[in-house]
Amino acid sequence: MKFIKLLSIAVVFVIWPFTSNAQSNVQHNHRIKDVISQAMAVFQVPGVAVAIIKDDKVVMNQGFGVIEHGKPTKVNSDTLFGIASNTKAMTSALIAQLVDQGKLSWKTKVIDIIPEFQMPNAYVTREFTLVDLLSHNSGLGLGAGDLMIWPETTHTIDDIIKGIKYLPEVSSFRSEYAYDNLMYIIAGEIIARVTGRSWEENIQQNIFTPLSMTTTRSKFSLIEKTNANVARAHVPLNGEINVVGGNFLEKFHSAASVASSVNDMSLWLKAQLNRGVYQINGKEARLFSPQQSRKMWQAHTLKTVSESAMKNDKTHFSAYGLGWDLKDYHGVKLVQHTGGILGMISKVVMVPEENLALVILTNQQSGYAFNAIANTILHRYLNISDTDWVKHYQAIQEKRTAKEKARLAQESKKIAKDSKPSLPLAEYAQTYQDNWYGNIDITFDGKQLHMQFSKTAQLTGTLTHYQHNTFIVHWQDRTLEADAFVNFNLREDGSINFATMKAVSKFTDFSFDFHDLKLTPLP
Repeated sequence: MKFIKLLSIAVVFVIWPFTSNAQSNVQHNHRIKDVISQAMAVFQVPGVAVAIIKDDKVVMNQGFGVIEHGKPTKVNSDTLFGIASNTKAMTSALIAQLVDQGKLSWKTKVIDIIPEFQMPNAYVTREFTLVDLLSHNSGLGLGAGDLMIWPETTHTIDDIIKGIKYLPEVSSFRSEYAYDNLMYIIAGEIIARVTGRSWEENIQQNIFTPLSMTTTRSKFSLIEKTNANVARAHVPLNGEINVVGGNFLEKFHSAASVASSVNDMSLWLKAQLNRGVYQINGKEARLFSPQQSRKMWQAHTLKTVSESAMKNDKTHFSAYGLGWDLKDYHGVKLVQHTGGILGMISKVVMVPEENLALVILTNQQSGYAFNAIANTILHRYLNISDTDWVKHYQAIQEKRTAKEKARLAQESKKIAKDSKPSLPLAEYAQTYQDNWYGNIDITFDGKQLHMQFSKTAQLTGTLTHYQHNTFIVHWQDRTLEADAFVNFNLREDGSINFATMKAVSKFTDFSFDFHDLKLTPLP
């Protein structure tokens, strides 16, 4: 769901004294632990787990805080978190294995494996390759179609394959970067069809078992009910910490459904840093070849670099590889990714030329917290000038919050407060159909209009009049933080032609892609 980028930074110069590597690691880790505690307090994060790998050794591997707010059970290095989109690199690795085995090539066309696959454009359908599936360059918009998988829905993979052709194109094929979860779900289906085994079986047999990732599971329902060491997700709302979710969104499948711990993720990152090599019974084995490692870590879709990133981060390029984000940072290459579901986010960063990696798992959705921790680790271990990252991101959070509050206040002044709906409320109450999502019901109880997404139980709410023929749907589950405008377009005779939706707040997660819906009344 969430794809949280490293924000621009300001730095303060510090000169590091000379110490041995072991002494440096101890000193670094003391400072890092302090920052973790500060970040948890400032950004209201109940629990965090962190691991750092340096020169093929795990130099930090620890849990902080609690599994669930208000309860005593502590997070440790085996606590399972939903790693969300950090699953994508694993799906890419499974494809890489099939390329090594000669069962696929990176240029294999998707329609050669899934003949019913269709993009909105016939040329794009015909030319779409495995690399295109994994590099976010489809021409669709950011998070296009995510409402088919988020919040938890009854949509199937077949529904997703059928729905993609109805999604709006926002750019030409392979011309722009736009993060897309659905393509990774299609990648999982490619793996299943080529191997004759489910994506879940493949990832267990070909990644988790070889690497001895014994606690990791491909989806929440596979976690043993006897395992109590599973983090709960949290959303801060109006100063209160709310426990939310509970299944790590299995519908994300090969895009984002894995549950793992920092212990197990350390094994995965060691294999990544070693270009696919891992140890088993004192001998070397391989997950994938060095050629495939290079392929996954190469730039396939370029991303924009901001002026502030150029100045503060010394970043000259930013791109997406295959399951990995890539950028240069103060003279070194970062191979990294973030992951996010409601109330739980994670971050993985590797610096291959320094043989350094880190993983941060959290049970709250503050990107500021994990960025503060990640930047502290990077700057300490790379001997880069450092700053107070918690204070830095706290200031950014306060500034962004104030700016959005001011924008909403300004928008409210423009409302035509005396305007009324063109139709009696009961006439807006119909079943509407969107070509890619399906049906959405609007009902009238005699006083208010109510909306229910037919395949998403959590998306149920009440419509209140905003102005003219625009309403706002307020979701019953306030932790979604995704209220949306619903605008009705009328025909010449006054009947409803179609309705559109758009998130009210700019802070709404991009996976609520309401703006891609076009709701047409059913006859």
